Parts: sequence; structure tokens; C-alpha cells
Amino acid sequence: MARENPGSHQKTLEINLDPSKYGAFAEIGAGQEVVRWFFRVGAAAGTIAKSMSAYDMTVSDAIYGTCDRYVSRQRLQTMLDHEYDLLIERLEPKRGAETEFFVFADTVAARNYKGTNECHGWMGVKFQTAPRGEPNQVLIHMRLLDKDNLSQQEALGILGVNLIYGALNLWQEPAFLMESLLDNLSIERLEIDMIKFEGPGFQSVDHRLMSLKLVQLGLSNAAMFGADGAILQPSEVLYKKPILVERGSFRPVTHVNLDMLECAVQQFKADPQIEGDKVLKLMEITMHNLMSTKTADGEIDYDDFLARADILAATGATVLVSNYFEYYKLAAYLARFTSKKIGIAMGIPSLRDLFDERYYTSLEGGILESFGRLFKNDLKLFIYPLKDTQTGQLITLQKLKVAPHLQNLYEHLIENGFIESIDFYQRDYLHIFSRDVLKKIADGDAEWETMVPPQVAGIIKERKYFGYDGDGS
Repeated sequence: MARENPGSHQKTLEINLDPSKYGAFAEIGAGQEVVRWFFRVGAAAGTIAKSMSAYDMTVSDAIYGTCDRYVSRQRLQTMLDHEYDLLIERLEPKRGAETEFFVFADTVAARNYKGTNECHGWMGVKFQTAPRGEPNQVLIHMRLLDKDNLSQQEALGILGVNLIYGALNLWQEPAFLMESLLDNLSIERLEIDMIKFEGPGFQSVDHRLMSLKLVQLGLSNAAMFGADGAILQPSEVLYKKPILVERGSFRPVTHVNLDMLECAVQQFKADPQIEGDKVLKLMEITMHNLMSTKTADGEIDYDDFLARADILAATGATVLVSNYFEYYKLAAYLARFTSKKIGIAMGIPSLRDLFDERYYTSLEGGILESFGRLFKNDLKLFIYPLKDTQTGQLITLQKLKVAPHLQNLYEHLIENGFIESIDFYQRDYLHIFSRDVLKKIADGDAEWETMVPPQVAGIIKERKYFGYDGDGS
């Protein structure tokens, strides 16, 4: 079913002319740009019960209570709850039988006068879908990418209109609601890296799938979710932490995947710059990888993705879904949130690909430029060895051969500590490959269970993932 975009003016006017919708607006930072749309198009008296902005911190604290950070999810939630409770208390007795109440709130740090601050914000709608119904809510975190304050205010106003219209009219189709957030905007103007649906109207929403949708729809280049399936806001999770990432298909997670990550973590923690900090471990799946397992109609196989997510959850993993095929783009993304060290764990095949110049034709400086970007933030690669399936020989960091004209570069990176071999690993795991696990599952060969962690085998068998049907087990 195609979705129409009536435009910001028409969206706002439709809400104003709907007698069943009535709400309050509370906006902090970047002006009252959202409610201004409702005043500007006319008939606002039919929609707006209250509009306010508590810019002064003392005033804000007097209304909403104190908080550690004013531009935060905590502050947004407090604003939504406070204003919604007031709206119900004051107006429900008089017009609750025929009204679906809503509250819109945002707390934003737009570009300051000197242009030195992080431009981002939180925005949300708390709303009823039926008179006197239990409230639902949609929360988002966005980064404002325009270079001047006026443009950021304009983008914020349009985004707010899109969010309110989507919540009130598209809540039954969360994917359409998400897609509509960029109506009359572009990914060059803002990024939405977190969305959270709550309430009785969203009981069937799987936030892991919503994380994938954020990236698939172009709202963000990366999104995160935890082992419990909850969507995570990257800047909150990554802020000032040492980070170690392992990229893979995880189809399924094998002993090798976990051994690679844990061995890399142990060597990473030995770095004096870590200073005892807890290392944040991420398992990353790229859109490129997900597109390699399409359905018959050419779409991403969401069931396959959720199967991988379930298996990763069983290992306690925090998952990053990204559109960063190139490692240097992943490194730049992570460095945006932390000044601590960043590590990437990978196997010999991935390292071999990293030195394949075909992947850098779009860069003016080619492979040298890519490595300059990759390692500029004191990043380190940890390399897991490979057992050649044909010869049985062990290929390590020291034994890998790259193109002759790149050999000096390769040796330079090793000698200067940018690339480090994983030395303490489980040799008994080196014969394990995900593709072999999948084949053995398909063939009914019970040996696959010895190739994956017990908790992973349990989920595959219980939920019959990857074609498992119980034969041979």
C-alpha cells in the first residue's frame, strides 16, 4: 500500500480541523517551531489547549523537577508525563467522552551562537487512540545537521509536524510512521538514530526490527539494540567508553565468533590507555550483509534477521546494525561518541579484504586515504587466525600475504601496533565456519551442535531456525 505525503501545511490543517484531537505543546530549545505550524495554518483553537516553553533552567526545574541533563530522554519523558497528567486532570471531565488527547514535547540543543555545541534533541508524542483510552507514546532522538540555527529550527518544526501527524494517523502502521518522519526533509538535514514505541497500541512492535528500519529507511546510518531487545540511543551507550566491535553475519553465532571477541577483549584491556575501564562489546551486522539474504521478492528477510537477533541475545550481545560497509566509516561513527580507544576484531578473510584496493576506488587517495581515516583515532585491529580448509595450514597475521606493492604498508601497520594478532585462542575452534553449520543443520547432521554455544543450539532447536526440523538430533 502506497503512502501519501500531504505536506506539512496540509498535515497540520487536518489535525486542526479534526474535532476529536486536542492537545498541549511543550518545547524547550530552538523556539516553538512545532506549535507555530499549528498557529500559522489556522483553526488552531480546535487543537491547542496549551502551548509553553520553559527556557530558563530554574523555571524548567520548578515545573518538571531537577535533572542531570536538560536535553535527555529523562527530561523529555518528564515533560510528556507532566503535561499529559495536567491535560487529563483539567479537561477529561469536560470533554473526555469525545476527545483523544495528546501531548507533544521536545527538548533540543540547536546550534549555539559560536557553533561549538552538539546539535541534537529528543522529541515525543503521548496520545490516546480512543476517547478515555490508555495513552501510547512515540519517542525519537535526532541529530540536527544543518549548519545554521535558522535552518535547524525549520527542520525541527517540520519533523515535529511529521511526528504528531504520524502518531495520530499512522500509529497502526509503525513502518509508515517512521518513513513519514522525513517528509519534506532529507537525511542531509537530520538523522534519527533512536525511536521507541510504547503503549497498548504498540504491543506487537519488535524494537529490534524498528532498529533495522531506521537504517533501511535512511533515517540513520546506524542503530543499536540490547540483549533484551530494547532499542538503545548510541550516544548514551557509547559515550566516553572504550569500544570493541566484531562484524559478522552471525548466521548463526559460532564458537569462533565468541572466542574471537573474548580473546580480543582480553588483549584490548591490557592496553595501559584502557586504565581498567569496562570495555563495551558490540556485535555489528551491516546492511550489506543483510541484503545478501533476501526473500524471493528481493526484500530483506526480516524473519532471518530476527532469528539472528534472538541468537545474539542468547549470548548477551549488544547489537549494532549499520550501513557502514567500509571500516573507516564505522571507525568515524564510533569516534563521534568516544575519545577512548576503539578496537575491531576480525578474521584473516576480512583483513585480506581490507587490503583489496577494489573497495577504495571512490576515494581520491585510494587505499592510503582509507587507512588514514581508519587509524587516525588510535584504532587497533585484532586479527584471529584462519585454518586453510584445503591445505590445513594455519594462516596468521604474520603469514598472510597481501599484494606485493602493499607489503611494506602492511608491515608498517603491524610494526607500529595498528594491527595486532590474537595469540591466545581455541585451536579446536579453527575448523568452524557458519556456512558449514548451516549445511549440517540442513542435512540433519547433529555435529552442528558442537560448533555453536549451547544456548545458541538450544534456541535454534526450540524455534526451528535456519531450516532445523529435528532430524538427526
